[in-house]
Amino acid sequence: MRKRIIALTAVFIAAAAAYACTGIALKAKDGSFVQGRTIEWGSGALVSEYAVVPRGHEIVARTMDTECMRFTAKYGFVGLSVMQPEFMVEGMNEKGLSAGLFYFPGYGKYADLDMGNKGRSVPDLQFVSWLLSSFSTVEEVKAHINDVIVVPMTKDNAASTVHWRVADASGAQIVIEIVNGGEVQVFDNPVGVLTNSPGFQWQLTNLNNYVNLYPGNAESWKMGDASLFSFGAGTGMLGLPGDVTPPSRFVRAAFLRATAPQLDNGKETVFQIFHLLNNFDVPVGVEHKAGECPDMPSATQWTAVSDMTGRKLYYKTAYNNTIRCLDLGKIDFGKVEYQAYPLDKEQVQPVEEIVVK
Repeated sequence: MRKRIIALTAVFIAAAAAYACTGIALKAKDGSFVQGRTIEWGSGALVSEYAVVPRGHEIVARTMDTECMRFTAKYGFVGLSVMQPEFMVEGMNEKGLSAGLFYFPGYGKYADLDMGNKGRSVPDLQFVSWLLSSFSTVEEVKAHINDVIVVPMTKDNAASTVHWRVADASGAQIVIEIVNGGEVQVFDNPVGVLTNSPGFQWQLTNLNNYVNLYPGNAESWKMGDASLFSFGAGTGMLGLPGDVTPPSRFVRAAFLRATAPQLDNGKETVFQIFHLLNNFDVPVGVEHKAGECPDMPSATQWTAVSDMTGRKLYYKTAYNNTIRCLDLGKIDFGKVEYQAYPLDKEQVQPVEEIVVK
């Protein structure tokens, strides 16, 4: 495993600029709470799997150099991983707690690994697993957030940092950021979205730059003898940023979420979030110079949506847009064995042929 960690860390450091994500959360009229996210990796096909972790499973946290904390899963969970199944980037447990990591370069800074504290240290790429295996609510997370020390994968703190989004079935949502060499900051999330850098508080403040935006159309008016009118629908949102930078995606996600109609139930809301997140797919070529594009269909490698009330985790990939579902309610986490499988059995998009008679 150590060799795999070394290889993983090298890839993350080399390709960090191509890693991004966008998250959106909504609540249905029946109280169902649902959240979804994209994951981008613009350097090539990202090895991603889903893993089922049973209750009682022992998880060994380790950096590139050192075995750290060992912990046993109090709750079973299902998660989506990158590079290897130990590194969960998004998941949900049997109690409906959801957690995911989002790339956070240039603003986070963890504590260095102290060998005297290695028994309570968890590398950032295994922090989601600790959260999902240990807690059932956001309030529990808040109460125990300092029980562990989040450390970097590399001894020299060279790997890029991440921050985390955590939510539960009640609709409580927080963002966790670690800055200044280990200072843990926890923010309630009033807008229900998250992207990447800068920090979450800066992103909230930046929304004030778009106070002029509103749903619907701008009214026609006269400029001297000239009549000004809308060319088409949606002119109240003229000026909504459309580029793929994290601040622009945060603004766009916040306004799309705020103007989305509230639907009746969790299943309808799941598909609504998939549609909203389609607006954040990053085409190959946007992040690359001419002639440097990797051979893959999209930099948005997969999109996942969790219905925390219904205990269902859905996903689709760049290679297969068919939505697939992991129903946690049908998994006996006391009996199931640990298992991990690729998100796609084969990287082929099924096409249903319409037969005309």
